[in-house]
Amino acid sequence: MSAAAPSAASPAGHGAASLSLSSVTAGYGELKILVDLSLKVAPGETVGIIGRNGMGKTTLLSTIAGRTRIHAGSVTMSGTDITRESRVARSRLGVGLVPQEREVFPTLTVEENLRVAAREGGWTLERAYALFPRLKERRQNLGARLSGGEQQMLSIARALMCDPSLLLMDEPSEGLAPVIVDELYAALGRIVAEEGLTLLLVEQNVHRALAFAGRAIGLRNGEIAFNGPSATLLEDETQLDRIMGVRAD
Repeated sequence: MSAAAPSAASPAGHGAASLSLSSVTAGYGELKILVDLSLKVAPGETVGIIGRNGMGKTTLLSTIAGRTRIHAGSVTMSGTDITRESRVARSRLGVGLVPQEREVFPTLTVEENLRVAAREGGWTLERAYALFPRLKERRQNLGARLSGGEQQMLSIARALMCDPSLLLMDEPSEGLAPVIVDELYAALGRIVAEEGLTLLLVEQNVHRALAFAGRAIGLRNGEIAFNGPSATLLEDETQLDRIMGVRAD
């Protein structure tokens, strides 16, 4: 990417973003969840974020997406300081979030959910439907009428319609049947391979996250407890439990 920083109003375009958090302390109001956290992610890298519930995983993604209060530190994306940018400005710069709650518009159809997020030069309905054929079948169904798996597909497709260069995914497999999880991860693999974007993945299924992501970040009490190759933890369950405090059940 060019060293010149784009304006907050400019679309990010295609490609992969770099990400840097420097000594970030952040949370909700006066409540601080992340504590002096520093992290660098290279363009095109896929990173799995794991840890027990309440350790700061969702807060980390929310902080990058502009949904928390940053008390100290900075967040930089592809050379642009976005620490004080709004959620909308970050989206325009290429930050895409698939939230844990999915946040599908319940009174809009599948197609309307996708159109409302569409950005010129970004993904088209045809590409979204090719990625998730089930959404094409349900395109006239209201968001509230979709199954959990279909809502998750819609949430991912809607984030892609914004043409992100950095995709943040929070617990994509939560509450879904294994066959649907397999389908979602197959789609994610295609997205990463074909788009070359940067992906941060929070996942309750530890083995799934470690198998999918080349690098793992383990959070404990809002701080980084492990930062290294996923293979290191896949090959040593004892180390996974000891360093991460996670039972890989």
